[in-house]
Amino acid sequence: MSDPAYVIEMKDLWVREDLLVEVQPVGLGDRHTKHFRRKSISLIKVIWDKRTSDSTWELEEDMRKSYPHLFSSKSQFLSQKYLLLGRM
Repeated sequence: MSDPAYVIEMKDLWVREDLLVEVQPVGLGDRHTKHFRRKSISLIKVIWDKRTSDSTWELEEDMRKSYPHLFSSKSQFLSQKYLLLGRM
């Protein structure tokens, strides 16, 4: 007997030719800057799954290159906690 409660929706899932799964971010969280002796690195918290609160800290520069739509002023993904500094 099947149970619909155990069905996982796969609408946001992409499988590449090498059989790796590519997950798209669903939003942005907090921002943090790490300071080293001669360099500062900006990190942002990327939310990958809202249901499980799965998130990671990523380099802001890399995320801006890979997912520029998350940083646009009209983006539906920007959370209220996230502040855009510099580019708006």
